[in-house]
Amino acid sequence: MSELPAQFNPSQIESELYQKWLSAGYFTANADSDKEPFSIVIPPPNVTGSLHIGHALDHSIQDLLSRMKRMKGFEVLWLPGMDHAGIATQNVVEKQLAASGISRHDLGREEFVKRVWKWKEESGGVILGQMKRLGDSVDWSRERFTMDQGLSDAVLTIFKQLFDAGLIYRAEKIINWCPRCLTALSDIEVEHSDDAGEFVQVRYGDDEVSITVATTRPETMLGDGAVAVNPKDERYKHLIGKSVLLPLVNRMIPIIADELVEPDFGTGAVKVTAAHDPNDFEMGMRHNVPLIVIMNEAGVMEGTGTEFDGMDRFDARVAVVEKLRQMGRVVSEKRPYIHAVGHCSRCEITVEPRLSKQWFVKVAPLAKAAADAVRDGRVKIDPESMEPRYFEWVDNMHDWCISRQLWWGHRIPVWYGPDGDVIVLGPNQSAPKGYEQDPDVLDTWFSSALWPFSTLGWPNESDDLKKFYPTSVLVTGYDILFFWVVRMMLFGLFAMDGVAPFKVIALHGLVRDKHGKKMSKSRGNTVDPLEFMDKYGSDALRFTLVRGANPGTDQALAEEWIAGSRNFATKVWNAARFAMMNGAHVNGELPDRSELNHIDRWILNRLDS
Repeated sequence: MSELPAQFNPSQIESELYQKWLSAGYFTANADSDKEPFSIVIPPPNVTGSLHIGHALDHSIQDLLSRMKRMKGFEVLWLPGMDHAGIATQNVVEKQLAASGISRHDLGREEFVKRVWKWKEESGGVILGQMKRLGDSVDWSRERFTMDQGLSDAVLTIFKQLFDAGLIYRAEKIINWCPRCLTALSDIEVEHSDDAGEFVQVRYGDDEVSITVATTRPETMLGDGAVAVNPKDERYKHLIGKSVLLPLVNRMIPIIADELVEPDFGTGAVKVTAAHDPNDFEMGMRHNVPLIVIMNEAGVMEGTGTEFDGMDRFDARVAVVEKLRQMGRVVSEKRPYIHAVGHCSRCEITVEPRLSKQWFVKVAPLAKAAADAVRDGRVKIDPESMEPRYFEWVDNMHDWCISRQLWWGHRIPVWYGPDGDVIVLGPNQSAPKGYEQDPDVLDTWFSSALWPFSTLGWPNESDDLKKFYPTSVLVTGYDILFFWVVRMMLFGLFAMDGVAPFKVIALHGLVRDKHGKKMSKSRGNTVDPLEFMDKYGSDALRFTLVRGANPGTDQALAEEWIAGSRNFATKVWNAARFAMMNGAHVNGELPDRSELNHIDRWILNRLDS
């Protein structure tokens, strides 16, 4: 190009330049290279997703590192891909079916899964095009999907390895349950908000023995198996070990003592519904409290033997309190009572703690290995101030519920025989005749936990795995340190013989509005990075985000700052145009440095350093 256009048009220039880079293969890594490797795997966005401002920050930092390392002579692999996003994707397709008046059950499992794959091919992955618009210098020839054949084989392999090692088991426990999606949920799939509920104090017992309990979920009293008090609470010491009458069902239940009860909460006495509350479940296990299930999967009351059977849980809540009120057993009522309530992140329905038989990963030995890898310096967390948060999680992890009652996802490779036999199959293995496969699928985070090594070819000893594992750095937000980063550490150390999946965990903060407030739709302060790129160019947005980024710290963003970055880019453009108009051209290779003036040599030395 002999002369740059007079007008700087970011959209046109950036698009043309990106296509030139792709055509020239500048982003394609060579596993056979003798260069020192530098590798990053991109946190896989959901196949249903669209580029948001957090992605833009995350990708801009990774792109900066990748381009810098290429300039310094490293063999750089920045590997892209997408997550199949089990429940999110299934919900998208189910909504499409509902608009046509049918459900997935009308289609059947096999046909429904075909529909999801069809949707994925036709409509999924919009975000990949948006990543190109942002300028991501990823190796598109190595793009992966968490349900492609290679990654599916990796899932089957590690499931069998963990099962054979006694680290995967099936048990009945309290889990997060969505009555609308009809599946167990991971903690990250539950969003908590402060909801206006009620706080009711109810008198249990009769004239001989009575005690008042406080609850926000009075409908669950129909499944109570005990009343609990703190053993140090002087008010109730004389009642410990006695039995009290449970109203409405007229069942005698014991009064137990447990340190988990907070004497200052409510009346200091709590109902124990071991099948419908995680804390109650823990107490129930310690005191042999019966597990009484009083709701079905849809959140409808059943099996209580009362007039409330057949009612929705929230209708039953109102009816139970009204009945207790008529009986003179309501001591006090507080409305509204603001408290944290969990909601399904996909459908926003209130989550129900539920006793359910699910598959779990026994995390204790895996978590210890993940903690040791950071404590002994094999993995560095940047900033170091985030280490206590990491240790708080890995040192106190509960077993991980990995089964989901969905159809879209990696189906659990467990098969049940006609005589009660249970077998687990790996890749290219078939079940004997008469065996039936477990209907559940794995938590989406199970397959994404394999991302740093499954994308490189594991369980095969591929050239990519030998060259680029462990990856050099993981760049991600601190908000998914536990949900994704820790899980990658668990599985990476297990599968790769103690070699951690990355050498550095680089955590950035969240992007907030210009006043430092969290962005949310309710506040009306969310921003669309695509609009900013269309208006000011990708480089202007990227420069603004990277300039404001500090490790582990949230950053503010304002449109006028992006406009300022665009103005800066325009000045650089005009300066380059002026130089080219005045003979700043090089045809072919640069002259030998000895022939250059000291300013040119200084510039080249800076580029090399």
